[in-house]
Amino acid sequence: MPALRTLTPTPSRRGRKARPRPPLPKSWEHTLGDFLVHLRVECGLSHNTLGAYKRDLLDLMDDLTAEGITAIRAVTPRHLSTHLASLKSKRKMEPSSVTRHLAAIRMFFKWALANRQIDRLPTELLDRPHRWRKLPDVLTPRQMKGLLEAPKAVARRKADAPEPLLTVRDRAILELMYASGLRASEAATITLTDILESLSALRVFGKGSKHRLVPMGVPAKQALQVYLRSARPTLAKPGKDKGRIFLSRSGKPLERVAIWQIVKKHARAAGLKDVHPHTLRHSFATHLLTGGADLRVVQEMLGHADISTTQIYTHVDRSHLINVHKKYHPRP
Repeated sequence: MPALRTLTPTPSRRGRKARPRPPLPKSWEHTLGDFLVHLRVECGLSHNTLGAYKRDLLDLMDDLTAEGITAIRAVTPRHLSTHLASLKSKRKMEPSSVTRHLAAIRMFFKWALANRQIDRLPTELLDRPHRWRKLPDVLTPRQMKGLLEAPKAVARRKADAPEPLLTVRDRAILELMYASGLRASEAATITLTDILESLSALRVFGKGSKHRLVPMGVPAKQALQVYLRSARPTLAKPGKDKGRIFLSRSGKPLERVAIWQIVKKHARAAGLKDVHPHTLRHSFATHLLTGGADLRVVQEMLGHADISTTQIYTHVDRSHLINVHKKYHPRP
């Protein structure tokens, strides 16, 4: 197996480059490589999830190596608790990120125990960090409208010229992500066969290798039709598009990092700060619930396995709850 440090790097969250790392001892490299093969082959985890596990465990192994620990049997609960504490104190990670690291570490050592690489679990005494639920960033409907119309601004500067190909593509991406609550990775991997035009819906391949159907809505459907009719045929190159809907200037499928950059670019053009692809997803869910949508229906459209994940959106717009109470309670 090739050295883990020389594998094609996986982009970190929000398009940031991974921090440089020192060489990893061969013992850790082989152990981690075997674990990642297990996750890919036996657990069927996605490329993005594998990348997250890899980054988290490399962080752990870097810290263990710095303490002179190069074998998995030598790891103690103290080593793990020191590592988790350093994530918050030195690297200023949020409790939710530390919790994610802990989940990766626990799975890694359970795998090692099952494969008799260790005799006991060093993770048994580790406490789950207290996790304050951070409310998601949400755009107002007016701000959302400004973002969706941002790609048109380029075309308006040339009144007599048709909209550039990439402008048509970007508008379709933004409309679809907001209308259907798509993650950046989901928008990147949608194919032509996933469009169910008769239902005005999309078949989405989401986290956990689960499929779901989500409606598009009229504006998103129209923007997508314009892109498929007037822009994609010109962008597509034989043998390069893999059947994906959204393509780059070179005719290759857009990666999620490219979609991240597209959202950021048009957010700046609309005068918005700190907007990323998940902001559109957060806004999608919040606007639906504010409008009276059923929580279970929104859970299904988002593809959440646990409804508690969806419930965070019910805390975003308190004014809606107050208005509903005033309108419907018999003693307001």
